[in-house]
Amino acid sequence: MIIVMGYIHLNPSDVGEFLADIKDITCSTKVVKGCLLYSVTVDDAEAGRMFVAEQWTNQESLMKHLERQKVVLFVNKWGARIKSDILKYDALNARSLME
Repeated sequence: MIIVMGYIHLNPSDVGEFLADIKDITCSTKVVKGCLLYSVTVDDAEAGRMFVAEQWTNQESLMKHLERQKVVLFVNKWGARIKSDILKYDALNARSLME
């Protein structure tokens, strides 16, 4: 399992436009084969900080997502306008919280 998590930082004046753009990707990604979780939320609107959490069955599923036309267009639009500290983790022993 692959977990993707971290923050996106953007100009606070761009938060509304960013959320409108990411909404379409979020809705279409949640039904993609291999996607277990996909969430981009506002962590601090005044600071322009978004929190990203994704969970994928495997690397192949994540790569197929990143190659989707909607995602490529989004990255082309926003790539130079954001900073991110998003990291990818391999989860090898997932279990319930209380175990």
